Amino acid sequence: MKPSAYSAASAAARVPAQPGAADAHRERDVHRSGAPDRGGSEDRARGAGEPVGAARGEHTHSEPPVSRPRVVVQRSSVRGQVLDALRTALLSGELRPGEVYSAPALGERFGVSATPVREAMQQLAVEGAVEVVPNRGFRVVRRGDRELAELAEVRALLEAPVWLRLSRTVPAERWAELRPLAESTVRAASSGCPATYAEADRAFHRAVLALAGNEQLVAIAGDVHRRAQWPPAGAGAGRGRAGLIADAHEHTALLDALIAGDQELVRALVGEHFTAAR
Repeated sequence: MKPSAYSAASAAARVPAQPGAADAHRERDVHRSGAPDRGGSEDRARGAGEPVGAARGEHTHSEPPVSRPRVVVQRSSVRGQVLDALRTALLSGELRPGEVYSAPALGERFGVSATPVREAMQQLAVEGAVEVVPNRGFRVVRRGDRELAELAEVRALLEAPVWLRLSRTVPAERWAELRPLAESTVRAASSGCPATYAEADRAFHRAVLALAGNEQLVAIAGDVHRRAQWPPAGAGAGRGRAGLIADAHEHTALLDALIAGDQELVRALVGEHFTAAR
């Protein structure tokens, strides 16, 4: 028969060691409530001679640390690599708008199982790049001009006022620290790779918005920015090399105006940059 809470507490009280004040209070609490306290449940869970921390899953001197988190990190790494590869394929036009792709087929292409592909595709569905097709896979979303125009407007509403406010409060030396990021967008644009430029472009804009000290703004604006980068239907790889280079040079021109403190030029360049963002 399973011992009651009362009998378990009474047995503990008959241990030869003299109870302290805390133990006495604990025993009185058990008598009153009829429920075991945390200390009593741990005693019964671990058994005779078992270390105290074992009942709570804590590491003890006689128990080596469990290495299971390494497996989780490795799986996350695979999913992240697949997600990056899928984003590159979307931006380059390798995955075509309107087409349906299955997780097993894409897994064979990347040399992985269907599971990390499916997880990565679910993330892309959240980002609006693909949509789930039950029992078939994932369809690359067709992007229209109206959707791109709406995203450009949202980006302008989110970012442009922040850029203008920061232009009046951030000192020139802080703007100068962003020079390497602006120059990296020029190099990425020169490569002609849309995926490489998309990453550099987001990194520069993220660094600018981070100066505002608002993490929610950085996260939301970054999500909208990424959505705006998916190419529309029939656009292939989106903007060509010339368009990417022009966009990147707007970054360096903006940075020059911000360092110089030319508010009028900054206002004009900010308006042009976000109006041209398609």
